[in-house]
Amino acid sequence: MLETERLELVPLTAGQLKLWLEDVKILENELNCSTESPEGFFRDFVQRQLIQTENDSDNYLYHSFWLIIRKIDRAVVGSCDFKNLPDEKHEVEIGYGLESEFEGQGYMTEAIKEFCRWALEQTEVSHVIAETENGNLKSENILKKIGFTIYKQNNTTWWRL
Repeated sequence: MLETERLELVPLTAGQLKLWLEDVKILENELNCSTESPEGFFRDFVQRQLIQTENDSDNYLYHSFWLIIRKIDRAVVGSCDFKNLPDEKHEVEIGYGLESEFEGQGYMTEAIKEFCRWALEQTEVSHVIAETENGNLKSENILKKIGFTIYKQNNTTWWRL
């Protein structure tokens, strides 16, 4: 678990990912938080991450989703993840999402800053990368505030820290 002033970032085990998909009330009790089950295309992402987490439990921190929990009321404000293990260039890609009701309060910047700090402390990681859709100003601003810079741009924009 990682912690900031206002947030906890909790990596889900394979069992907890399964609960998030199948019985969110048990997960809420286990983590003392309030959240909802993933839906739509995001649910498909969680199911894929669950398979990877089960198949490579030694590296589950790189395969699982990390819930972002607001300390004051234990509400899950969003989640973040690594897209895979660090590659041969020692880069690891991140993804993140915030529930719309929590936008504009700095939660994602706070969470991703800590998430990246942790990643860069790992011996197998020298850079954190992220991809944004061109014109996604909210996501771009988060990355800029943390110190990411653009290193490639085509149909999407690639950022590196």
